[in-house]
Amino acid sequence: MSYDTLDIERRGAIATIWMDRPDVFNAFNEQLIAELDDACRALDTDAAVRVVVLGGRGRHFSAGADLHWMRRAADSSEQDNLADSRRFAAMLRRLANLSKPTIARVQGAALGGGTGLAAACDMAIAADDASFATSEARFGIIPAVISPYVLRAIGPRHALRYFQSAERFGAAEAKAIGLVGEVVALDQLDAAVGRLAQALLACGPQAQFAAKELIAAIGGRRIDDAVGEETATRIARQRATAEAREGFAAFFEKRPPAWTAT
Repeated sequence: MSYDTLDIERRGAIATIWMDRPDVFNAFNEQLIAELDDACRALDTDAAVRVVVLGGRGRHFSAGADLHWMRRAADSSEQDNLADSRRFAAMLRRLANLSKPTIARVQGAALGGGTGLAAACDMAIAADDASFATSEARFGIIPAVISPYVLRAIGPRHALRYFQSAERFGAAEAKAIGLVGEVVALDQLDAAVGRLAQALLACGPQAQFAAKELIAAIGGRRIDDAVGEETATRIARQRATAEAREGFAAFFEKRPPAWTAT
């Protein structure tokens, strides 16, 4: 895969998508959105890839929307803005629904849509210099397209504050409210991402995808007979897979499971 705004780095079964516009702090425009959507599609169907990391080259993860893109949007019609927003929404949905684990590797600024990108990944690790904001209200707009992912990460109470105040907050606050799972020194960021990626590679890939589907299906629902039946059905179905049989066999035979060889 060859892109103008991205760099794809592969190390074994781990693929890192680097947003590669450091001169504009990896701010995104129409091209980066389209290329990120295409990269996610390609990596999702690549059986050799088990874990996808999203990062930004240079000092910052992503400063959000490119200023030229924002200026064009301000001068565009509602219909043109709708088409633009639909493309952005489709890219975020593809990233969030990837069939393999995704990790956001965040340093420096992750503002506006940059916060949305971090939230759309399954998990996020931030350097201690990272800062976040849903800054749209400062421009008289709302963080609508990123809202499902940010709400999923931080919940409605924190979203009510940050969607309306547009305050910038640091890595420690991001961890406290659930936006990132771990904060480390900047020079330890790659090592921390690597450790998490290795932990993910030790687990069954089909089980990981089934776990993502389980969370999507069960999250937020009332615990009743229907939920009990659905969870019972899902574990029974998973136990019957070849991957589960291999996992149990490897455990009892005290050997690594087959998927760790990939």
